[in-house]
Amino acid sequence: MSTSPRKPRVFSGMRPSGTATIGNYLGAIRNWVAQQAEYDNLFCIVDLHALDTLTDPNEMRDNIHGLAATMFAAGLDPEIAPLFAQSDVPQHAELTWTLSAVTQFGELSRMTQFKDKTAGKSDAAINSSMFFYPVLMASDILLYDSDLVPVGDDQRQHVELTRDIANRFNARYGETFVVPKADIKEVGARIMSLQEPTKKMSKTDPNVNSFIALSDESDVIKRKIKRAVTDSDARVAASPDKPAVSNLMQIYGILADMSLSEVEDHFAGKGYGPFKAELTDLLVESLAPIHENLRMFAANPDEVTRRLEDGAAKARVLAEAKMSDVNRKTGVGGKLHR
Repeated sequence: MSTSPRKPRVFSGMRPSGTATIGNYLGAIRNWVAQQAEYDNLFCIVDLHALDTLTDPNEMRDNIHGLAATMFAAGLDPEIAPLFAQSDVPQHAELTWTLSAVTQFGELSRMTQFKDKTAGKSDAAINSSMFFYPVLMASDILLYDSDLVPVGDDQRQHVELTRDIANRFNARYGETFVVPKADIKEVGARIMSLQEPTKKMSKTDPNVNSFIALSDESDVIKRKIKRAVTDSDARVAASPDKPAVSNLMQIYGILADMSLSEVEDHFAGKGYGPFKAELTDLLVESLAPIHENLRMFAANPDEVTRRLEDGAAKARVLAEAKMSDVNRKTGVGGKLHR
C-alpha cells in the first residue's frame, strides 16, 4: 500500500516585544497564513528570546496574548498551524544547553546581529542571552525536525549557523536532526521604517510614527502615512537612491499584488499626494478584517488562551520525542535510554 509523502515541516517564531506591525505582517504573518495549507506547520511566540529586553512580567504576558490574538486575527488556523508560547515547551531550553556543546564561541562572536546590537555598549550593558541567542534559535528549529524556516533576510546567518550545529551534532552522535533551509521571500523581507527608511521597521521603535501597527485604526494610519518621509523629487519611482518612496511602494505593491514597476506605472505623473492617499485607503481596507477579528478576540480572550494551550500540547508531543532521542544518543539522563 502506497503512502503519500509527508509535507515539509515549517517552523518560525516571533518575539512578543511589542505590537505587531505592517512589517511583521507583510514579511512574516501574511506568508505564514498564505502557505499554511501547504505544509506541516508549527509557529511559536518566542518569549524566552524576549527576556533580554522585556523585564515587566505583566507586559510580557500582555504581549504574548496580544501577539497571539493578532496572528489568529490575521488568519492563522490553529488546526493546521498550531501556535504556542516557547516557554510552555521546556525542551526548547533543555536542547539549547545540549547544543551549546557543539557550538563554537567564535561562531557566536561573529554573528552580525550580535555585533550590531552591542556596538558602543559597555560589557555591563550586554546580557549573555544576547550572545547566546542563536543557540536557542537553533534549538527552536531543530527540536521539530523543521525543513523550512521562514525568516527575514537579517536572520539568514542564524539559520546557516543552525545548519552547522545540526551537521556537527549528526556527525558526532549519528543522524538526529533534519538540516533546515531558510525560506526568505524576495518581496516583503525588509519593510523599512516610515521615518528612517534605511532602518528596518521595528515594533519596539520609540517613534510611533515609524511603524504602522496592525491594530492602528484608520485615522492613525492616515496620519502616519501622511507623515511618512519621502524623497527630494516627487516621482513615485523605486530606486536605490529613493529608499523612502521605494519602501512605501513595496508596501503598496504587496497589498495590491503588483510589481514595483506596475506601481510606478500606476502612479506615473501623479506625485506623492495621490500615492499616499491610495496607500492609506489600501492599508485601511486590507487591515479591516484583522481589526474585526481583533475585536472578537478582545471580547473572548479565553479563546486565545485555549488555542495557545492546544498548540503547546501538540508541540510538546514532538519535543518530548525528539529530546528523548537526543538524550539517548548523548547518554545523559537517569533513564539511561538504552
